[in-house]
Amino acid sequence: MRQGGRWIGFHVSAYNDKDTNWPWLVDFLGGAVFYTNNWPPLAARLVVDDPKHPVTQGVPLSYQAPINEWYQWKPSPRLNIHVKVLISLDSSNYPLGKKDIIYSGDMPVVWTNTEYKMIYLNMGHGDLVLSSPVQNRVFSNALLWLSQR
Repeated sequence: MRQGGRWIGFHVSAYNDKDTNWPWLVDFLGGAVFYTNNWPPLAARLVVDDPKHPVTQGVPLSYQAPINEWYQWKPSPRLNIHVKVLISLDSSNYPLGKKDIIYSGDMPVVWTNTEYKMIYLNMGHGDLVLSSPVQNRVFSNALLWLSQR
């Protein structure tokens, strides 16, 4: 990855928890370890943190994302100086969940670790993931951004 590799990850591809025995992955994700999630999957309002980044071009500053299981990470990836958070869960969603409920907290949803050419998007659970033109724009922009030299 440090020599020109590219990585795009969706949802569970970044799953790691307090028992993860792979420090490189934790560092790669910006020091983030899975903490909790909502259940069942629900739609949620997202906010764009960095409207100037190529991945968020043409994306409204706030939008309704389709049904998803949202992950919360500890510590927040936002606290890592090498992480650029691009999109977050809007705090107006709280409490979020029916069985497993997230009541509060910082929830980055899309970020990049600037030490690598990588992007993580916490989307990918269920059959409605590709049902939003706005979210599909984020996916397309991410792929185009990764393909740039």
